[in-house]
Parts: sequence; structure tokens; C-alpha cells
Amino acid sequence: MKTKEKRKTGFQEFWKRRKKNAAYSNLRFRILIQTSAIVLLTFLIIFTIYRRFWFGRVGDWIVQFLQDVFRLGREDALNIYQYGLRENSSLIIFGAVAACFLLLFWFCLSWFIRYFDEIDAGLDQLVQGDNRQIVLSPEMAPMEQKLNVLRQTLEKRELEARLAEERKNNLVMYLAHDIRTPLTSVIGYLSLLEEAPDMPAEQKAKYVHITLEKANRLEQLINEFFEITRYNIQEIVLEKEKIDLYYMLMQMIEEFYPLLEEKGNQAALHSDENVMVYGDSVKLARVFHNILKNAIAYSYRDTTIDIFVEEAPPDKISIRFQNRGKTIPKEKLAAIFDKFYRMDEARSSNTGGAGLGLAIAKEIVARHGGRIFAESEKEQVVFWVELPGKLGEQERQQ
Repeated sequence: MKTKEKRKTGFQEFWKRRKKNAAYSNLRFRILIQTSAIVLLTFLIIFTIYRRFWFGRVGDWIVQFLQDVFRLGREDALNIYQYGLRENSSLIIFGAVAACFLLLFWFCLSWFIRYFDEIDAGLDQLVQGDNRQIVLSPEMAPMEQKLNVLRQTLEKRELEARLAEERKNNLVMYLAHDIRTPLTSVIGYLSLLEEAPDMPAEQKAKYVHITLEKANRLEQLINEFFEITRYNIQEIVLEKEKIDLYYMLMQMIEEFYPLLEEKGNQAALHSDENVMVYGDSVKLARVFHNILKNAIAYSYRDTTIDIFVEEAPPDKISIRFQNRGKTIPKEKLAAIFDKFYRMDEARSSNTGGAGLGLAIAKEIVARHGGRIFAESEKEQVVFWVELPGKLGEQERQQ
């Protein structure tokens, strides 16, 4: 089995290399033509000089040059020309060919180097954040495509980072504003209790209860601040093990029983009792906790939240959280997994958190090699979590 997989991988790598090499076939052909032209032109120049001048005018010119410069007799000059130059003509011709070739090649390098200049200019454009289309020579079309894909990716990441930072700043500002309200109430009611020690017991109990509610809300807001800080510094590291998925979800439903009871909701698990998954139990519990918490927060009262667990052959496990609630618009549905995004636009609502729960859930599921997404229509909201099944088990065994 492993041998087949290795062969398949090797075959895929071979075709990737073939495809990559074919991408620059135009450039290789251009270089081949250019080099062939240089070689041909070199030999043509040397052959022309050799045929027309070596035995005629050039020979007479060399003899005359030796006579005039070194004041030699014609016979001595002819002997030097004959024995010094003519008998070593092959070496001289070879040197002339090499020199001519290098000279022509030098001029042709300026043509080839312009490709590097174009790539360098394109990289400078990326570094400077220039959003214009990068244009290279036709022979460099594959490189042009990759640089433009990189440009678009950087633009997208920059936009996402800017929007996330903007959402975070707005969230921090709103949270800071929201903290003042319960804090003011806590101080106000405690001051009343201190100033009126003989206050009737019934009224005192009422003020204590209100103060406790405001203090709990204050704690929730402070925890949201810590959640933002942890998200910025944390690195999700998985410690995988074999997990009884049915038991984990049943235990989570029991933990949420008081919150479900408060709204008159119920949670029903539809799953085989022997469903196992390979992953980080703590991290996956956080994923399901965040989804179930959102489902309860945005469900209609006195409705049932259904949790379906299905094994999809050959290697996938699907967990579906389905509840009745207000239909989520498509534009919001695409953004609910973004950092610092809150479904709850009313800042005073107690249901909205720091907008990190689903973003962290998405990252955890992605680290497990799965995916998470949501659907909503006709007052029904469905969250899907897909995790590797048998493939995860194979990973564990390896």
C-alpha cells in the first residue's frame, strides 16, 4: 500500500516538474535561438575575415606594419609573418573565434538580463504596495502570473488584517464603554447599601441581587478583554488522542443544561454511541462549546437544538448543529468566522462576545485537517464541522 502511494506521489511530482518546465518553453526556445544565432554569426565573421583578408590585404598590412614600426627589411618581416603568424593560424583563429563569441555574447546578455530587471521591478512594485497589474515580457508569462497572484494574495491579506484590526479597535472601544455601565451600577448600589445600613431586608436583597448581576456582567466583559489578548499571542498546538465523540457531546449537553433550561430549549444528540475521532480533546471541546453556545444564544425559545453525527465514507466524520432561529443573511454568514466579528450589532446585548469564538473554532478545525461552515435559510441555522475519520486513525498509527 505504501509502495503504491510512493509511486503515485513520485508520478505526481514528475508531472509537476514537466508542467513547470513546459511553462518556460518559450523562454528556453528564445535562448536557444539567440545562442545559435551568436555561434553562427561568430563563425560567419571569422570565416569572412579569414577568406578575404588573411591571405591578401591583412597579410600585406601586417608585413608593412612590421617594417614601419620595427624598421625591419621586407624579407625579415615576411619571415616573421610566415613563421610567427601563418604557422600558428589555428591558434589565432581559435582565439579570434572565442573573442568574437564572448563579445557578441556580452551584448546578448543585456537582452537576457532585462528579464531579471523586469522581475526586480515587479518585486519592487509588490514591496511598495503598488496595486497595478504587473506586466512582464511574453516569455515570462508564468512568472508574471505568479507575481500577480502573489500581489492579489497580499492585497487580500492586507485588507483582511486592516478590517480585523478595525473590528478589534471598535470592539475594544465598545467594551471599554460597556464596562463603565455595570461598574457604575455596582459602585452605586454598594454605596446605597453602605449609606443605609438599616435598609429593609427585602430592599437590601433586591439591591444585592442587582449588584451581583452587574458584577457578573463586568466579569464577562473583562474576560472578553483577556480573550482578545490571548488570541493575539496564542499558538494552537494540538495534542492528539483517540476521542469518544458521542461521550464528549453528551457531556457538553449536560453542562449546558442550566442555560438550555433557562430559555426552555432542549438539545438532542443523534449519533451512534461508538463514533470515535482522532484529535485534541480539549481543542475540539472548545469548538463544540462555542458552536453550542451560539446556537443557544440565537435560538428561539422553547425549541430543540439537534446535533447529528454521521460517518461519511471513506474518511470523514460530519457533526451538524441545527437550531431554529432568525435567518442569518448571506453577507453575515460569510463573515461569522472572521476575527472580532459579532452577530449581535447591539452593543448592550449580553449575548455578544468578543467575536473570537467561531474564529478560533475555525482555526482549530483547520489544524485538524477539517473544515467548518454554516448555512441558514427559512429560520433555520446549521453549523457543520467535518473532521478526518479513517485518515486521522492512520496518522495516529504512523
